Amino acid sequence: MRASAALVAATVLAVLLVPPLVRLDQQAVDLATKLLPPSWPHPFGTDDLGRDLLIRCVYGLRVSLLVGVAAALTATVIGTAVGATAGALGGWVDRGLMRVVDAFSSVPHLLMGIFIVAMFRPGVWPVVASVGLTHWLSTARIVRAEVMSLRSRPYIDAAVSGGASRWRVAVRHLLPAVLPQAALAAVLMVPHAMWHESALSFLGLGLPTHTASLGTLIQGARGSLLAGQWWPTLFPGVFIIVPTLAIAGLAGAWRERINPRRRSELML
Repeated sequence: MRASAALVAATVLAVLLVPPLVRLDQQAVDLATKLLPPSWPHPFGTDDLGRDLLIRCVYGLRVSLLVGVAAALTATVIGTAVGATAGALGGWVDRGLMRVVDAFSSVPHLLMGIFIVAMFRPGVWPVVASVGLTHWLSTARIVRAEVMSLRSRPYIDAAVSGGASRWRVAVRHLLPAVLPQAALAAVLMVPHAMWHESALSFLGLGLPTHTASLGTLIQGARGSLLAGQWWPTLFPGVFIIVPTLAIAGLAGAWRERINPRRRSELML
């Protein structure tokens, strides 16, 4: 957990501090220094336009994290609202909302994401909408199951017997109880959203090619890789994998903390 926390902290510090501290223009073209291998002046080398890959990767990580966090929050808000409503109200509302969830689940995420992005001009917010609107389904199921489990608790029965409305019970008792699970789902969604942004950008359907994101960097390095220059592809890939592993490690530790019963069952 400490290693994961250190990697997450290093990632956040890099995207916050490196751009203002390092006075280099990430879009500056210098064809005289194109495709230089890693060296002391350019630790990650340069790309096919002579731009410093370290700065480009940091800026790309900043954009990819922005997309990941915004998409995760969007998906979590939608999923929590749908799941809490279905679990709290039950009956025909529950059945109708779950049929909607099943219908969305029958379509592959990437295919639906491509369809959504294709309706807009390339940019950050179409990608956020694409990922957020296709990844709320698992959160809705988790929240619904948790709410339905809480509805049978004695304190919920006592609140209903005391005259509390369904809305009051949902807002005062059910929703606060499921927020830790929803927050955990949001954290786990961030690296998943980053991978989807990278996939869409690699296909040429996500962010514009002049915008530095991890997906566009890998997409632009395909020709260099075929020519034997490995560094324009390797380092953006590392910037995707390392934060993913770090966030997954923190989320796993958080899951054990909020659900120690499950940890004890796994140990048995």
